Amino acid sequence: MTRGMILPLVFGLLGTAVLVWLGLWQLDRLDWKEGVMAEIEARIVEAPVAIPATPDPVRDQFLPVEATGWMTGDEAHVLVSVKGIGPGYRIVSAFETDDGRRVLLDRGFVRETAKEAARPGGAATVTGNLHWPDEIDRFTPQPDLADNIWFARDIPALATVLGTEPVLVVLRETSETDPPVTPFPVDTSGIPNNHLGYAVQWFGMA
Repeated sequence: MTRGMILPLVFGLLGTAVLVWLGLWQLDRLDWKEGVMAEIEARIVEAPVAIPATPDPVRDQFLPVEATGWMTGDEAHVLVSVKGIGPGYRIVSAFETDDGRRVLLDRGFVRETAKEAARPGGAATVTGNLHWPDEIDRFTPQPDLADNIWFARDIPALATVLGTEPVLVVLRETSETDPPVTPFPVDTSGIPNNHLGYAVQWFGMA
C-alpha cells in the first residue's frame, strides 16, 4: 500500500468511527427520552390533587388536578389541526373555582364550524393536568383579538385577556352531562422523539 493510499484510509476509518459513535450516542439518547416519556405518562394518570396555591411550571408540569366550580362564558379560540379530523380550535375558557380562584381551562377541541357555537356555562367538576405548553417562537403570529383567534396557548397573554391566574388546566374529564367540547387531554404525542431516526442516519452514513 502506498503512502498516498494510507492517509485517505486513516481519515476514512476515523470518520467511520465518529459516525458510529454518533449513532450509539443517539441510541443512548433514545433510551433516555423513552424513560422520560414513560415517567410523564405515569404522572399524567396519577390520582388528581387540588390545584396548588402557587403552581410551579417545572415542578408541577403535567400534575393531575381536580377542581369544582363554574364554567364561564369567557373563552379564547386557539387554532389547531388534528390528525384525521382537520383544522379546528382549542377552547380555552376561564374557570371559577369554588374556593374563589379563576384559572384557565383548556376544554378541548371543536371543528372550525363550531367556533362561534354557544357553549353554556354552569357548575362542573373538572379533572385534568397542569400544563405550560411551549408553543411560541419568533414565527408565531400575534393573536387576532378582533375575531378571537389565537395561534398558540400563550399562558400569560391568555390570562390577561380572560382575567385569570396564569395557570392552565387541560381537561381530561368533566362532570358535564353533555359537554359541548371534546376533551383534548395532555399526552406525550407532542414531545419530539427523533433519536432512532438520527441513529439510523448516522449508521447509514458510516
